Amino acid sequence: MDNNITDNKITDKETDILCIGMALVDSIIKGFNPEPVSASGFTAVSGTLNVGGEAVNEAVAAAKLGMRTGILCTLGTDPAGDMIVDYLKKNGADTSGVIRDAEHATPVTTMFVNDDGTRKSITNQAHRYNFHPEKYLDEIVKARAIILGSLFRAPFDDPAIIHEVVTGAKKAGVLVIADTKLPNFVKLTLDDIKNTLPELDFITPNEDEAKYFTGKTEPEDMADVFLGYGVKNVIIKLGSKGCLFKNSEKTIKIPPLKIDAVDATGAGDNFVAGLTTEILNGKPIEEALKFANACGAICTTAVGAGTALKDYGQVLKSLL
Repeated sequence: MDNNITDNKITDKETDILCIGMALVDSIIKGFNPEPVSASGFTAVSGTLNVGGEAVNEAVAAAKLGMRTGILCTLGTDPAGDMIVDYLKKNGADTSGVIRDAEHATPVTTMFVNDDGTRKSITNQAHRYNFHPEKYLDEIVKARAIILGSLFRAPFDDPAIIHEVVTGAKKAGVLVIADTKLPNFVKLTLDDIKNTLPELDFITPNEDEAKYFTGKTEPEDMADVFLGYGVKNVIIKLGSKGCLFKNSEKTIKIPPLKIDAVDATGAGDNFVAGLTTEILNGKPIEEALKFANACGAICTTAVGAGTALKDYGQVLKSLL
């Protein structure tokens, strides 16, 4: 592959991709009408329960794309947790890394989805529980690649945890890809993890996240800030405008696919799963970006993060 792009072709690992981070249930409300129909009643077009969370979305997408995929996350011993485990198994993800904890409830997120696919979400204290993935380095090093599904949110809102996981993985030759989220309960900055950022092979914020962390308004300037902290490769996900890739040698802009968006939930997670899949498949970075872009676009064509994407062939066909 191109210089500065990690060429990870190790095939003697037990897992291709290990996704680490949040697992939850999304209560998705579409077409919410803010005008009450009674003193305490409102209406909406639909209300559905969908399994989600960054690590779950990425693990399911990667498994559908043919990768040997595992997940490292924590769930309660409640029905919501059972729902997530069943969903992961049904979609071919290895659940041996799922930690069940009777003392903490499985997070449930309420999401209001607009007609154009944009959404707002409500989190709660269950999302704050920070398990310790660094205690499971023996599982992490068995993977060819790990995806930190929610850098700057639990469990990756503690600089020490981030550093131990990332450096432990890199010592074992594992490709490290960090997707990001805007901080909620703990407000980390790039300076807080500046000693870990040079260990990242890729960081993949969306435009809003990149603007927040860098203070810049133009995607190339945003990428330059991350590169200045030592990240090897930066991808700014631009939603309906495609994506921008930049490293020390080149800049690549990938235009969006023309597609009718229904729900953007999980689009970024599907993007990252597609990107990691193609990097592990040895594809040039531009091909990997186009494939990832298509995965994200396909995701938006149905309600729920794991609904629309079916398999590898579907993505290839969308690129013809």
